[in-house]
Amino acid sequence: MTRPIILASTHAASILQTRRQGHDLAITSLDLSLTTSEVLLRTEGVIFPDGQELVWEAIEEISQTESVCFVVEGSDAEKIQRFSEFSNRFYSLMPTDKAPTLLISGISMHRIKGIDPHQDTLRKIRTIAPLTGRVLDTCTGLGYTAIEAAKTADEVVTIELDPTVLEVARLNPWSRQLFEDPRIHQIVGDSFDEIDALEDEAFSRVIHDPPRFSLAGDLYSGEFYRNLFRVLVRKGRLFHYVGDLESRSGRNVVKGVVRRLQEAGFSRVVRRPRAFGVVAYK
Repeated sequence: MTRPIILASTHAASILQTRRQGHDLAITSLDLSLTTSEVLLRTEGVIFPDGQELVWEAIEEISQTESVCFVVEGSDAEKIQRFSEFSNRFYSLMPTDKAPTLLISGISMHRIKGIDPHQDTLRKIRTIAPLTGRVLDTCTGLGYTAIEAAKTADEVVTIELDPTVLEVARLNPWSRQLFEDPRIHQIVGDSFDEIDALEDEAFSRVIHDPPRFSLAGDLYSGEFYRNLFRVLVRKGRLFHYVGDLESRSGRNVVKGVVRRLQEAGFSRVVRRPRAFGVVAYK
């Protein structure tokens, strides 16, 4: 299977630096720091291992654009950003030092200050470890949660509202297993509606990582929490991402979240500040 070449500003900058040093061969990453590859440096531009070429002007542009990743297509480089007519939102893949994050209308869907999206995902997962049996992931995004959960779970059911998000994820090297791991089952739809079709006590763990309240208020509702309670097995656990519990907005949101989870039937709700969320027990 041929993998698309994905570049971020740091990788383009390293190619330019090697060129300035007079070399005709550079070692850089073509998949956002997962692996390294050799590229040829010629007078006209860069030649990649698959034979595709980019002129130096394109490499310069990529090196100066820190907010979005690029995919190489033929002799051109296209920003990985899409507008969704379904949600009327703008999505883009933003690079970090490691795994990239998804921006929704400029808002990052992962923590990126002092932590990278992969480590952010691991902190969430560890709050309800071990993840065994069937796991429900209510908001797919770039698929990092589903990918990590599938490493130990028997099956992961993951739900994504907007097909455009999955278009972006398909170009993200860090999201490959979302589409290749047979233990991951994808549903495209609104979690608020799709959960009605899921069986009672079907999941041992649930990871609920919704966008902020202003973007998806129904996923913070008592009705949705009652359905989360219903699909969990007895003694099952739910992780619910809320945001910084110590911030003013986080304190306000978490009070309502804890109250509604308890009203939905969860016997205990514990704050997990390092993971920016709470764990609820059935």
